[in-house]
Formats: sequence, structure tokens, C-alpha cells
Amino acid sequence: MANLYPALIEAGLTGEKLILLTADRPPELIDCGANQAIRQPGMFASHPTHSISLPRPTQDIPARWLVSTIDHALGTLHAGGVHINCPFAEPLYGEMDDTGLSWQQRLGDWWQGDKPWLREAPRLESEKQRDWFFWRQKRGVVVAGRMSAEEGKKVALWAQTLGWPLIGDVLSQTGQPLPCADLWLGNAKATSELQQAQIVVQLGSSLTGKRLLQWQASCEPEEYWIVDDIEGRLDPAHHRGRRLIANIADWLEQHPAEKRQPWCVEIPRLAEQAMQTVIARRDAFGEAQLAHRISDYLPEQGQLFVGNSLVVRLIDAVSQLPAGYPVYSNRGASGIDGLLSTAAGVQRPVANRRWRLWAISQLFTISTRWRYYVRFPRRWY
Repeated sequence: MANLYPALIEAGLTGEKLILLTADRPPELIDCGANQAIRQPGMFASHPTHSISLPRPTQDIPARWLVSTIDHALGTLHAGGVHINCPFAEPLYGEMDDTGLSWQQRLGDWWQGDKPWLREAPRLESEKQRDWFFWRQKRGVVVAGRMSAEEGKKVALWAQTLGWPLIGDVLSQTGQPLPCADLWLGNAKATSELQQAQIVVQLGSSLTGKRLLQWQASCEPEEYWIVDDIEGRLDPAHHRGRRLIANIADWLEQHPAEKRQPWCVEIPRLAEQAMQTVIARRDAFGEAQLAHRISDYLPEQGQLFVGNSLVVRLIDAVSQLPAGYPVYSNRGASGIDGLLSTAAGVQRPVANRRWRLWAISQLFTISTRWRYYVRFPRRWY
């Protein structure tokens, strides 16, 4: 069970939905020296969004209790993991028989439908900001964090229409119209111009760049808005402003852009200078050069999974990924556990089985790599 911890923590921080279905021993075999019997309930502490400790299988408990309990947990789950602990006295050996059939039949024809037994009311999201028509006429900055490929393209167009500079993270999939932000944010002219911003709208979370995080922590606009589907503050700098829980694409539709001329003059020039400086050094051999050229090796209709530590920061700092190109990474807790397993899960549904992997990420999951290689022999990069 302990192997599930990194996935559970990552799901809670990135907003993914995860169900952990764990087998356990019944209560009479706990704390008495029985083999493979530990105290599993509560093992994951506060990380699961919901935890269900089922009783040992018995027909004395109505089937309605079981399905309504599970439906309540899943129906109220917006992000994170649900841990369902299932105690069994013996392993589930043998073939299916008629045992418990009458117990199942008490649910009627529910088995043939696709609706949950218990349906929960939808979660309330943040309302439309009534003063948006006022703020969209001000000097603003858009910060784009982790989001989907489709949302990334919409955010890029939205910011361009407003005439606001867009600082795009490596996971924003916006095309990073002002590339090499981690370089030009170190220029005093850039930070001085950004100080003129009256509002900052951050769409998505999990920002990567060190200088971007430093600027975010030091900026003091009149309003700082954070829009993300994930609940929580998502602001380590604790700005005064608004925390708006909403789907990014839906929020953009509710808050349309008004066509205006760009108000930043220095930043586009500095971004171009930074990119040209990187290009001038791209022919040398090194990790930074490879990070810059990674877009040259991306296949059409492909996906990019970026490892943690140095590589994700290098790509964020010196590369410019195509707008709308799917980029994935474990940037919740930014751990090194399970990177290869996550990459395998990302590429599993698609036809393209060629992987682009960073060596450092493989070192920490080499045992997982071998298991997947045995099961799915493909070309490895």
C-alpha cells in the first residue's frame, strides 16, 4: 500500500481523481501476529479526500448501504483520491457462483443502468465577476500555469486580445508568446515595467520558473486573481485579491476580452533578445541546448512528458513549446517517485508508443522501467 502514497499525494495537489481500492484483513486478525495484517485504515492520513473502511463481507448489511456510501464519496469528489479499504478473511479464489446473488438482486434493475444510485448536487463555482468590464480596461498581466492544451490556446488568444503580456509556464501549453521568461525576468527593465500592472490574472497553478515565482511573490497589483478548477488558495505569496474556483475555459467565456493595444513595450523586446541569445548557443552540447531544441523532436499528434528537477526548469527557461501541444509532468509535489509510471499512463491511450524520456527521471524508477519494458517492448529513447 505504501507504494500508492506518491500517486495519492500528486492527485490531491494536481486535481486528478483517483480511487484506491485496497484489500485488507478482517478486524479479528489485526494486532494479533497474523501474517500480512497491518492497520490500514487511516494509513494515508489526511491525503485522501474521502476514506471508506468497509466492514467484512456480510449479507446482513443492505446492498443499498454499500452503493449509496460509495456514490456519496464519488459524487462529492471534485479532486484528489478516495480510499476504499476492503477487508477479506480469505483471498478471492475460485470461480463466481450464486453466493450473494439474492443480496445483489435487491438493487433491482439498477445494474443495467449507467446512473449512480445516489446523485449529489453539482458543486457551486465562482460567479461571474461583475466588475470585469472595469478591470479589463486596466493594465494587466496574465500568468498561465498548468492547464489543458485547449485551454492554453484560448488563454493565449484572450491575453493577446486584451493587449496584456502573457507569462506562460512550461505546462501552460499557451505557446509561451514571451519565451525565456526565467531569463528576461532578471532584467530590471522588465520588472520595472511589470510594476505598472494594476491587475494580475493567474490562470492555472503549479508555476515552475524560479524568477517567475520571485516576481509573483514581490508584485503588488491592486488586484490579484487566481482562476483554477482546484480548490484551495494556490498562492504561496498570499496576495490580496480573489480566489475564483472555475473551469478555465468556462471562465474565459464569462469574462470576454476587449480589444486593446499592448501596453508593454520593453518586455517583448527583452523576450526576443533572450531567445536570440539562446539560439546563438544552441549548437553546443549540453542539457540546456537539448532543452531548447526539444521542440524540434516532438512528433505530430504526440505528447511530451517532462521529468522533475532540472529538466522541467530548463525547458521552461530556454525553450518555446508549440501552442496546444500536450505537455504533462508530475508538478504537484514535484517528486521523483513514479515519473515513469505516470508517463506510461499518459501514453497508453494513444497510438504513438515512442517515448521521450530524460535519463535522470529514469534512474529513480529503473525497476518500474524494467517491468514496463518486459510487458510492452517498444523503442525507448
